[in-house]
Amino acid sequence: MQTRETPSLAATNGNPSPSRTATVKRTTKETDVQVSLNLDGTGQCHARTGIPFLDHMLHQIASHGLIDLTVTATGDLEIDDHHTNEDVGITLGQALSQSLGDRQGIQRFGHFLAPLDEALVQVALDFSGRPHLSYGLVIATQRVGTYDTQLVREFFVAVVNHAQLTLHIRQLDGINSHHIIEATFKAFARALRMAVAIDPRRAAGIPSSKGVL
Repeated sequence: MQTRETPSLAATNGNPSPSRTATVKRTTKETDVQVSLNLDGTGQCHARTGIPFLDHMLHQIASHGLIDLTVTATGDLEIDDHHTNEDVGITLGQALSQSLGDRQGIQRFGHFLAPLDEALVQVALDFSGRPHLSYGLVIATQRVGTYDTQLVREFFVAVVNHAQLTLHIRQLDGINSHHIIEATFKAFARALRMAVAIDPRRAAGIPSSKGVL
């Protein structure tokens, strides 16, 4: 597998850019994905992955995370959605990591409890530098539209591993698969928004007793 990734100028030398932006391109024999983001945006999103439900969830991340996000992807959808779904998660995770640089000044931790009708999902995360996913969703159906609901976990595995993020997802209630998944993405977005916000009391420091993340 051949992979090409292009970091933006925002993440050079390990320092966060004042604009906190990143563009990452990932090309393999299975997919071609590009993600551009601005952590200090207004929630604008342009998503064209070829997977309509994934596009809908990317809009939730942008809108509720106040991240400007552009995602374009082409992939081997004639096989299934797995490779494209995973590679979008990988590329998004890399863009998040690059836009944060050495993670100077951020709050680092975020959490949110999102209701969506009968569904209730809790997300807690930490830009710890240690990838870990604890996944507690119980999704009743195999598909939402044409989207395989097993791919929700695969998307977050990819984001976690490449953003070097600790992520806990807990489903507290819910029976409708669409509601459960959308509540998860909304909770993730709001927790992400909290974690990447600048802490004015430690804007010049790394949020770790070790001095590095």
